[in-house]
Amino acid sequence: MDMTLLLLLTLFVVAVFLGVELITKVPPTLHTPLMSGSNAISGISLVGALLSAGSGGGMIVNVLGFIAVVLATINVVGGYMVTNRMLAMFKRK
Repeated sequence: MDMTLLLLLTLFVVAVFLGVELITKVPPTLHTPLMSGSNAISGISLVGALLSAGSGGGMIVNVLGFIAVVLATINVVGGYMVTNRMLAMFKRK
C-alpha cells in the first residue's frame, strides 16, 4: 500500500516538473493556441465526468460527478470561445 502511494506521488511530482519545464519553453505567441486546444481536449474529461455522474455509485459520487461536469463544461466552452476570438483577429475587416 505504501509503495503504491509513493509511486503515485513520484509520478505526480515528475508530471508537475515536466509540465512546468515544457510550458516555460513555449514562446508567448503560441500560448493562446495551445491553451485553447488543451481546453477543447478537456472534452474527454467531460465524458468521464458524465459517466461518473450517471454511474449510480452513491450520492457523493453523483454530486462530485455533477461538479466535474459543470467545471469541464466551463473549460470546454471557454476553450472554444478563446479559439473563436483568436481566429477573429485574423479575419479581414
